[in-house]
Amino acid sequence: MHPTTDHRPGDRPGRRPRLLLAMGPGVADRLLTDSHRTRLTALARTDPHLVAHDLTAPTPEAAAALAEAELLLTCWGATPLTAEVLGRAPRLKAVVHAAGSVKHHVTDACWDRGIAVTSAAAANALPVAEYTLAAILFAGKRVLHSARRYAELRTAHDWLTASADWGNHRRTVGIVGASRIGRRVLELLRPFDLDVLLHDPYVTKDEARALGAEAVGLDELCARSTVVSVHAPQLPATYRMISAERIAAMPDGATLINTARGSLVDEEALLPHLVAGRLHAVLDVTDPELPPPDSPLYTLPNVLLTPHVAGSLGNELHRMADQALEEVARYGRGEPFAEQVRASDLRRSA
Repeated sequence: MHPTTDHRPGDRPGRRPRLLLAMGPGVADRLLTDSHRTRLTALARTDPHLVAHDLTAPTPEAAAALAEAELLLTCWGATPLTAEVLGRAPRLKAVVHAAGSVKHHVTDACWDRGIAVTSAAAANALPVAEYTLAAILFAGKRVLHSARRYAELRTAHDWLTASADWGNHRRTVGIVGASRIGRRVLELLRPFDLDVLLHDPYVTKDEARALGAEAVGLDELCARSTVVSVHAPQLPATYRMISAERIAAMPDGATLINTARGSLVDEEALLPHLVAGRLHAVLDVTDPELPPPDSPLYTLPNVLLTPHVAGSLGNELHRMADQALEEVARYGRGEPFAEQVRASDLRRSA
């Protein structure tokens, strides 16, 4: 049985546990500022410049630090914590992940050993939600189309006539998934005069109403929404959930936004609608992650294709570091993690 109860990771308040940084090459330098490293050494006994890139074949210094570590501070590119790796970390009690999903590196062996896990998914959700808000509002204003048309014309044009069906007043927006990101998007949409639909099988009508949305089935959401934004997790049950039939049901001129995972959308079915100009798309993720060089997605005038940049990047990584260090501080004070991840959570989350 995987443990599902809350952990109190630290057992003596105010102490400095031994900690090891474990993440991909170059990640720590982008994640941590000098002030982060200074704070980290105040919170834990660690070398803030020693980063273990490969825990399956660690350097002698990393191996020695892993053997003593009570905490791992991980981020993108962290080694999967298999039973073999955990065997080298007999004192490990908790993993503090300074990014979103922990599915890549937290294995069943971690849950079996009762290791506590926390994630900075809340910090990473904000930039994705901000990207989505911008995409929704720009879609309603047809910003991508008008910018390209303006560049083509380079002269005066009757934009009022051309934009007769544009705008965001009482536009219907469909949010697929009341995930952490989906909920942040719903929160950011509240100030705008939009009609918001929500599909999530785990959210009741009353709960949706409290989030500022109307709960509907996915078929109805796709048929009614002029903007559909996908925020569901990547699970077997969500594979191609935006199916050929649901894409065909979307109104002419509607926009599909995907910042979740490419596998959630049937892109083969979507492409003919985009090529014909019937639908628009904002795609930050695709399946495969990197479209082939001859993909029409790169050049279609009604598609905004970005290279998976909706999540934290640049100085936004520092927000995730802030949250991770707060969790290290809580551990040292003997307090439960504020953003603890449980094994049961991963059946419904990214």
